[in-house]
Amino acid sequence: MPLSELKIETEYRSLLTDISGEFLIPALREAVQYDRAVGFFSSTILSNTSYGIEGLVKNGGKIRLVASPYLTDDDIAAIKAGYKQRDDVIKSVLHKEMKEPENEFEQERLNLLANLIKDGFLDIKIAFCDNDSQVGMYHEKLGLITDSCGNTIAFSGSMNETNTAINVNYEAIDVFRSWTNEFENERVNKKRNAFTAIWNDSEPGIEVISFPELNEVIIEKYKKSDIDYNTFETVFPPVPTILKKRKTHSELPCRPDKPPFYDYQEEAIDTWASHGFQGIFDMATGTGKTITALGSIVRISDEFHGKLAVIIVCPYQHLVEQWVEDLEKFNISPIIGYSESTQKNWKNRLESAIRNQKLSVRGKDFFCFICTNATYSSEYVQNTISKIRGKCLFVVDEAHNFGARYLSELLNENFQYRLALSATLDRYGDPTGTKKLYDYFGDKCISYDLGRAIKEKKLTRYKYYPIIVSLNDDELNKYSNISKSMQKCLVKAKDGTYKLNEKGKKLAMARSRIVAASESKLQALLKEIGPYKDKYNILVYCGSASLPDYTRDKLEVYEEETRQIDAVTDMLGNKLGMKVSQFTSKENVEKRELLKSEFASGDNLQALIAIKCLDEGVNIPSIKTAFILASTTNPKEYIQRRGRVLRLAEGKEYAEIYDFITLPMPLGSSIYMTDESKNLTITMVKNELARAFEFSRLADNYVESNAMLDDIREEYGIEEEDYSFVEEFDYYE
Repeated sequence: MPLSELKIETEYRSLLTDISGEFLIPALREAVQYDRAVGFFSSTILSNTSYGIEGLVKNGGKIRLVASPYLTDDDIAAIKAGYKQRDDVIKSVLHKEMKEPENEFEQERLNLLANLIKDGFLDIKIAFCDNDSQVGMYHEKLGLITDSCGNTIAFSGSMNETNTAINVNYEAIDVFRSWTNEFENERVNKKRNAFTAIWNDSEPGIEVISFPELNEVIIEKYKKSDIDYNTFETVFPPVPTILKKRKTHSELPCRPDKPPFYDYQEEAIDTWASHGFQGIFDMATGTGKTITALGSIVRISDEFHGKLAVIIVCPYQHLVEQWVEDLEKFNISPIIGYSESTQKNWKNRLESAIRNQKLSVRGKDFFCFICTNATYSSEYVQNTISKIRGKCLFVVDEAHNFGARYLSELLNENFQYRLALSATLDRYGDPTGTKKLYDYFGDKCISYDLGRAIKEKKLTRYKYYPIIVSLNDDELNKYSNISKSMQKCLVKAKDGTYKLNEKGKKLAMARSRIVAASESKLQALLKEIGPYKDKYNILVYCGSASLPDYTRDKLEVYEEETRQIDAVTDMLGNKLGMKVSQFTSKENVEKRELLKSEFASGDNLQALIAIKCLDEGVNIPSIKTAFILASTTNPKEYIQRRGRVLRLAEGKEYAEIYDFITLPMPLGSSIYMTDESKNLTITMVKNELARAFEFSRLADNYVESNAMLDDIREEYGIEEEDYSFVEEFDYYE
């Protein structure tokens, strides 16, 4: 069977999946080549290399193993001082690691390994860093598995070939498959080229050598008997206790040991349970809404002895994937539904799960289905979940979206148990939609705002720097002309307020784009980011004024929205020579995870230039400095963006936010504006101030930032109580 027909995930975590049983063994049984760089050399590494190897050997395959000697400070010092020859030191270290087998299982696997070396199936080389006589340890961990059809799997991550790494530590590996798509194939080729360069001793800074006598010592020490490769089976150790517990545990939700739950999370769960398992978690971004919700799922599952269906709905597919990672930590293997789901048979799984629960099939009382808003609203899903007859918990992430008319119509009254999650549940300018949410989900079980989160150190402190820019003459004329046209698009609503008709909303969108893409922001950014051109963990947010489309599984980036992000990318990458990458909905899940990893490590990537994707749930805690070029006028979105910048991360004492405030004219120049021109642009100023004062009020340097904002307020004659948010899509002043 070719590797392409196996179920290979893009990531494995050792305490959540049996990496050997679910990944390594099945893949190696179909392989003809196994290339592995494993970190430090040891007898345990040798013994664990035998996992799944019988299939590869029967296929006539080969194994190439690269390991590094574990050199102590004394070893390195001796080599540097010339007291001992380098090769002698390395030989001595390798011999020390050739320990006696700990049990009969390890003895039999080492016997197998010795036979593989003797019979030419396995070749071992030793790698170490050797740069200007500075000897160090080569510690890369990667693997490549290739089948007879040329399909290749590449994997890398924190896992060594040790019992502890595979079965006890919390290790993770990323997996790339050559047959899946261009991105994964490119990653496989890079890994293959890297290993080939190392194996052939052509990788700069790394020296790779063969020790013929090492093979002889391994054979002499560990070979106990000959092996018939046509009939042998690999010997595996007893299942470790932690895996045994996971495998024999019923397929019901349970809390992991980590992360610990905070008191406020426990109180939220208790309150929700006391309200009949209905309610709202109003929690600032970064305070653990998802984990609190998962704890709630465990609580209600325990209450009903696992006889429960759980439906979780998220706006977009990247949020679904983030949820899936956390669900697995709580012993929940969800059915994953959206257009590009890796579970191609998710519809069959969902139908089977509902049928099994209805028929009370033993061990099938609990199931979890997670999907996007778009998938949830599809006719298929609505028809299918209508067949659920047992107890059902309905969980909605970013629940403010369900106040929209077409989604609010899908708030199923048959779901007795409900949980809404949002940092900003109240829908600005939409009291009707807000009321629908409270009527359906019930009361707030917790209200944990951003100020409390910063005070209690669940989010990091920050400094806020408003950067004043202005429209040029052409932009100002266009903005004013659109404002005049919008005045003709007002219609009186039933509640007596005036709102924009559909044409007016499109005009408001066009007007917002003028503010978002003001040319003056690029030069201002170039000046402000200059001192940071050699620093890392930088986010540049290029906003968009388009409305989110929840009929799609992922956020879309439209052509007109790419101009600013492309210009910023060119400026930072080419003019300043920074290492940057775009981070948009165009990048697939795997590419995003790679970018997040490289961004966090700070090795190859200084800045992410983003658009849209931070509005709905993407978590990048390592952001230290954010340059926000544009924001929508919706407080929900810019409050969420700030919360994502403030997530805690190692080494992050505080965050910095540079917010570009757009005015009709440079500060101090409004005296030259006519009254008509001021009236046509006052909405812009009010909305910019609404956001700026909200950002400033919790900042460490709020005195300085408020002083600048007060200058704007006074110049435009705006009273303190009058700079609150004005919803352009509903009102016009």
